[in-house]
Amino acid sequence: MSRTDAIGDVVLTLPVAGYLKQLFPKCRVVLIGRTYTAPVAAACPWVDDFLNLDELAQLPGATQVATLRGYAAHAIIHVFPNTLLARLAHKAKIPVRIGTRNRWRHWLTCNRLVALSRRHSTLHEAQLNLKLLQPFGLNRFPPLPEVAQLVRLQATELLAEHWQERLGQRQPGQLNIILHPRSRGSAREWGLDNYARLAQLLHQAGHRVFVTGTAAEGEELADWLQQNAAFLAANLTGQLSLPQFISFIAAADGLVAGSTGPLHLAAALGRHALGLYPPIRPMHPGRWGPLGPHAGFLVFDKPNCNDCRQQPAACTCIRAIEPAAVAAQIAAWQPLPMG
Repeated sequence: MSRTDAIGDVVLTLPVAGYLKQLFPKCRVVLIGRTYTAPVAAACPWVDDFLNLDELAQLPGATQVATLRGYAAHAIIHVFPNTLLARLAHKAKIPVRIGTRNRWRHWLTCNRLVALSRRHSTLHEAQLNLKLLQPFGLNRFPPLPEVAQLVRLQATELLAEHWQERLGQRQPGQLNIILHPRSRGSAREWGLDNYARLAQLLHQAGHRVFVTGTAAEGEELADWLQQNAAFLAANLTGQLSLPQFISFIAAADGLVAGSTGPLHLAAALGRHALGLYPPIRPMHPGRWGPLGPHAGFLVFDKPNCNDCRQQPAACTCIRAIEPAAVAAQIAAWQPLPMG
């Protein structure tokens, strides 16, 4: 199956692999994705192998086809349409090639077309992905709690000892909480002022706050991190590879973020995951909410957020979520065993 976009999108595609294993217990599931999503595939119990699209794209044309043919695949599912993969799968003569009807290239390269419109659907993204299993006989929309059980990840690397020690310093009743304030443009952002206030409230409640992000985000947040250092247990921006980040999340108690990859990773790892969302469609939690045994979200109670469509960076709807309301949600969390 092919999902060649962001980490959160890949996480919400995991139920496709899970249902394939239910339909065909002896099948081998290969996830085709970008380089940065390989650790997610490795952490999923339903995925047997990973094909790196970035590496495949660098090969000569004939070698690309031969590489894909070498997997001896019975079927390919284009969960996220990709022109190169659709063309290669057709040339490799993969017997069953599944894609959506609303991509004209799929009419030329796929032989199983599924009517799938995401834009106006009321279903969750993870449920929508499952529509592509219709050619295999999955003709129902599984309820979201059932789908959520197949959004599952397991850390594949032992967390570095110094981070284990840092997390292990918590006292009884104390929580290790990750704040991931940036989204790299993938979601509406809550605002650094709100995250600062939340860090202060969590610190006052006796919890330990860790801030994560990329190295570039760490540079952007340098002044903010310095200003709020008294409330933070550690700044992890730019310090963790993705496998180590997954291990760190699995060892912490919970994470707070917008609709980002780290939020969905935390939910899939079985940690507390609190997402902050605007009510605007299709960004709302009904479509993109985190799925997991301890996942939840907060969204400003407003029918829609159309006023913010023209100025997404100044989205007043998501910023209207009060830090005290977020802290109140976290107050109900129970410490979790280190994963």
